[in-house]
Amino acid sequence: MTNSEIRTDERIAVGLAALGRPAYINLGRVDALPPGRDFEAMRAATYDVLDDAYRAGVRWIDVARSYGSSEEFLAGWLADRAHPDVTVSSKWGYRYVGEWKLDAEVHEVKEHTAARFAEQWAETVGLLGKAVSLYQVHSLTVDSPLFTDERLIEALAGLAAEGVPVGFSTSGPAQADAIRRAFALEVAGTPVFSAVQSTWNLLEPSAGPALAEAHAAGKRVLVKETVANGRLVVEPPAALARIAREHEVGPDAVAIAAVLARDWRPVAVIGPSSTGQLAENLLATKAKLTGDELGELAALAEEPVAYWRHRSCLGWH
Repeated sequence: MTNSEIRTDERIAVGLAALGRPAYINLGRVDALPPGRDFEAMRAATYDVLDDAYRAGVRWIDVARSYGSSEEFLAGWLADRAHPDVTVSSKWGYRYVGEWKLDAEVHEVKEHTAARFAEQWAETVGLLGKAVSLYQVHSLTVDSPLFTDERLIEALAGLAAEGVPVGFSTSGPAQADAIRRAFALEVAGTPVFSAVQSTWNLLEPSAGPALAEAHAAGKRVLVKETVANGRLVVEPPAALARIAREHEVGPDAVAIAAVLARDWRPVAVIGPSSTGQLAENLLATKAKLTGDELGELAALAEEPVAYWRHRSCLGWH
């Protein structure tokens, strides 16, 4: 399917970063989760969100090796529900080490090596099998050792040659540079990557031009952190709050609608912590923003370095 053929309901994906583990950096998450956040309660909450998302027409689920038990939860849900039309994307490169503790000193460890890729791909396949439609390098940055690791690059190209599309996600103030550098990687004249998942939101839109270039080149574009890890919901700027009131939706819906309004047609990855948050997020498809509103919202952008510095200070809750 080409970018121009993506239907509206295929432009929303549900990410399980906030549901696959007990602690995460999203604001406004704590009260939405089950009391105690034990393993079985989080599994049940995940199933509830996935069931509601599927009923609403969402067909894309995004997980990662570092999202605690997200792959396990998703695998169980897929086996139980037997839906034949779900697109699954996952990521490798971080390992979850939080041991299901809210107060773990370290929650995840990053490693972009060929050995970690082989290990985590085997783990992903062991849980999700052939359901994986896209496998992504997690949080690729311009200084990642991946760019000079020929063994790793060839391994990724090998997976793509086997029919599993390979992509990458990005983080940090130099996302645009990482996007352009990654899409330039080739093995035997064939591009390694066919998809990118980057942070883009009203506070941090700096990757936009590079993502537009990727779309124009026929790459699949996904956008994560659409509500800035909850900042745009818990502490919405005045203009965002006013526009949300005028559309009779929450600030989250307007922030996600702004993503969907991009002419480079990204898939918006939302990360609800409950069925209630999911329902509020999905109102984005009803909020048709005007050009004037989009222009006013564009003025909310922060300087990228300052944005990422703020994000690095968010605690794990």
